[in-house]
Amino acid sequence: MLQYRLSPSVLAADFARLGEEAMTVERAGAQYLHLDVMDGLFAPSLSIGIPVIRSLRKVSGLVFDVHLMIEDPDRYLSAFADAGADILTVHAEACRHLDRTIEAIHTLGKKAGIALNPATPLEELRWVAAKADMILLMTVNPGFGGQKYIPYSTEKIRELRSWMNQRGLETDIEVDGGISAANIDEVTKAGANVIVAGSAVFRGNAAENVKELQRHLSLAAERGMQ
Repeated sequence: MLQYRLSPSVLAADFARLGEEAMTVERAGAQYLHLDVMDGLFAPSLSIGIPVIRSLRKVSGLVFDVHLMIEDPDRYLSAFADAGADILTVHAEACRHLDRTIEAIHTLGKKAGIALNPATPLEELRWVAAKADMILLMTVNPGFGGQKYIPYSTEKIRELRSWMNQRGLETDIEVDGGISAANIDEVTKAGANVIVAGSAVFRGNAAENVKELQRHLSLAAERGMQ
């Protein structure tokens, strides 16, 4: 049975209080912490890297959901694993040999995720989906927080979940971009079960925002048991 998880994205947090922000969402009930790593090449922004993740690991017991929006991620898998990553997600578009990259992540003892940009077809996953622990569907174009959810993403989520069900796979589907209390039910009904939320968590009262999003995920879990 699918487990529903909230993964607050620190990209929207107050970087002057990053450790405190991480502890706030953990105390409020979040299960994951989403850590976006951007290199200015694959994604048109620069963000956090290995030292920040290592520092956060000292103050947080959350599952570190590390999203590598970088070119040739194989170069850094070991370093991110050592820094404290629990899940390493790489983009299919950025990997020369995706199957080999997934194997390398598992060899490091970490869970492996595969991310697809909005316009990348699901066909890219055909031969490797069964090896992944999680599929991340970007619901905005990577690079910046605060973007609006791309509407066609809902059908893409639905198609992926149907494809997995046909093959007997209960792989996690994570969605990232523009998710809030206004559309979280839409994406969970379509088949997503790991929800990345940045602005929807860290704008305003982060603890209360986490609790509200968790309420929606509890309802999604109840639907799944019916």
